[in-house]
Amino acid sequence: MPGNTFGHSFRVTTAGESHGPGNVVIIDGVPPGIPLSVADLQVDLDRRRPGQSKITTQRDEPDEPEILAGVFEGRTTGTSIAILVRNKDQRSKDYSDIQELYRPGHADYTFDAKYGFRDYRGGGRSSARETTVRVAAGVVAKKLIEQAFGGRVVGYVTQVGDVKAEIADPAAVTLDQVERTPDGTPNIVRCPDPVAAARMVSLIDECRKDEDSIGGVAEIVAINVPAGLGEPVFDKVKADLAKALFSLPAVLGVEYGIGFGCATMRGSAHNDVFVAGPVTDHERPDIKTRTNRHGGMLGGITSGMPIVLRAAVKPTSSLSKEQPTVTRHGVPATIRTKGRHDPCLLPRFVPMAEAMVAIVLADHWLRWQAQCGGNL
Repeated sequence: MPGNTFGHSFRVTTAGESHGPGNVVIIDGVPPGIPLSVADLQVDLDRRRPGQSKITTQRDEPDEPEILAGVFEGRTTGTSIAILVRNKDQRSKDYSDIQELYRPGHADYTFDAKYGFRDYRGGGRSSARETTVRVAAGVVAKKLIEQAFGGRVVGYVTQVGDVKAEIADPAAVTLDQVERTPDGTPNIVRCPDPVAAARMVSLIDECRKDEDSIGGVAEIVAINVPAGLGEPVFDKVKADLAKALFSLPAVLGVEYGIGFGCATMRGSAHNDVFVAGPVTDHERPDIKTRTNRHGGMLGGITSGMPIVLRAAVKPTSSLSKEQPTVTRHGVPATIRTKGRHDPCLLPRFVPMAEAMVAIVLADHWLRWQAQCGGNL
């Protein structure tokens, strides 16, 4: 199976299955000297882990990372980093009754069509369980971009079903607003609009009680990204970011900036007007735009404005509600998926999306340094 590696200069390779012993990631290209510990990794893994609230799957996984290589005395060595996250709460028997059935919305049929054989336990390699180690790699990427240019990536939920949040300034949203409500309690849906967040939780809980699920939208913002990252043709930053987000399970759409809103606009209304600020160290004025409909990328290259992306995430396909299907041999049947599943994927999707955005930015930063030394 090819296609397990992502990136060029910052390369991430993963292996593992939902119900296997664990998942592992190897990260190549990380410069030496970056502080990194298990505690650093645990923060985002806890944000992704199952069982964190009533509106997420109740699979009980501690998601405790083990750093196997690439770190010495608390700092990266410049060699390959290997991180393992073991599976502790697999219940493979939950899937024994459906091993001959195709679950609607899942990759069961397409895996059989491709390989003639599949791991039916929770989706095997196509399971979102694989994203544990992507999140771990994302922590490393976040540290790299923060050290390199003060970069910060924050994701949050903007829509669940027909409930939409009001976000005045995406670049001003803080991690604390995403993780906690104004009264200090955990923000279990990860929406920074408290009124919308409460309605989202109620809707998700309603779907859970009805043995159903609901989809939504997450927004991911990267700030302090310098102008000049990316290539103008096939390796556009926007193209790599889209691939990164589409590589995550359940993503059906990605847009940036004004997105599909551009379809009804005239060019004079859509264009972001440039303005000049003070002269920088490179004897160039600090060029910005008054608005950011372009989402921080022009011609596939970062503009210096905040990068703003959105991902549409489908409703969870695994339902305990009975649905029609067929067997591997084409015989009509019905199916109920017994396991433990999220009624809405969005709250746990946020750290996964942040990780992939940070990985792309880390990769393009290293490529820019190698190509131009950062002197654009």
